[in-house]
Amino acid sequence: MNYFKTALLLAALTGFFLVAGYLLGGQTGLVIALVAALGMNLFAYWNSDKMVLRMANAQEVGPENAPEFYGIVQQLAERAGLPMPRVYLIDEDQPNAFATGRDPEHAAVAATTGLLRNLSREEIAGVMAHELGHVRHRDTLIMTVAATLSGAIGMLASFGGLMGGGRDSDGRPLVNPIVAIAMMILAPMAAMLVQMAISRSREYEADRIGAEICGQPQWLASALAKLHAGTQQIHNEAAERNPATAHMYIANPLAAAGGMSSLFSTHPPMEERIARLQAMAPSGAGNYRPASDARPARSSVPQSKPSPWGKASQSSRRGPWG
Repeated sequence: MNYFKTALLLAALTGFFLVAGYLLGGQTGLVIALVAALGMNLFAYWNSDKMVLRMANAQEVGPENAPEFYGIVQQLAERAGLPMPRVYLIDEDQPNAFATGRDPEHAAVAATTGLLRNLSREEIAGVMAHELGHVRHRDTLIMTVAATLSGAIGMLASFGGLMGGGRDSDGRPLVNPIVAIAMMILAPMAAMLVQMAISRSREYEADRIGAEICGQPQWLASALAKLHAGTQQIHNEAAERNPATAHMYIANPLAAAGGMSSLFSTHPPMEERIARLQAMAPSGAGNYRPASDARPARSSVPQSKPSPWGKASQSSRRGPWG
């Protein structure tokens, strides 16, 4: 159902783009819209990962300078049957993470230093398993296409409104000026709503797959509670400068802005995500520990399944450097 919903929403987004092009420029506008969509998506397909990582000021790390973090990602990738992604750190206090790349062979995962400082090893594993869930299902490519089409609709609508719409051979407007103005306002809003719907459906699926990859839904549930608290209290300067990347993070990095932003969030409600993960946990596992609980998350995690970390999960080290 999630795949069907995503395909339907992408088709709707493409339809919005083509309709906007036709209404604002007739057949010429439709052709321009098609060419623009193809060009922008081709560019995004090959360069989206580099663009996003650069905007986040992410720095690539390896086993020599981030052994524990790199090792977690490596074990999760092996457990998921995925190629080892490139691993990045973002020097931001807000706990957060995202994945990017056009396919599993060209994937990258990034986490903030705030996430590595404030989460336990198990919680970090839950977060990175979520990101590898996005990689496995190529959500990063889907979201790049959605973001590109949404941005193109906004530019097309603005251009059409400024130009007053297309005209026929007799010089008469193809579109009533009122309709052109309405399209200029409503088309980008509709595109944004569709983009948010796509993002929300993929977050639920990545939570489910991430819980399966790490083997413990409670690890991710506990991490999400801490991420939700962190994003409410700490600003993410890189994301604030580039709000178009907000949908890629596991938790909305703009949540600290408050106000009306929650009405247009690209992420599903955190409470619902946590509840779904709790429902996946074995019977009697209990609830996640809230972010304000000082006890490490591993003390509340039932070992109903073999831990992929072995004795390493009992390590007291919580820093990113090993």
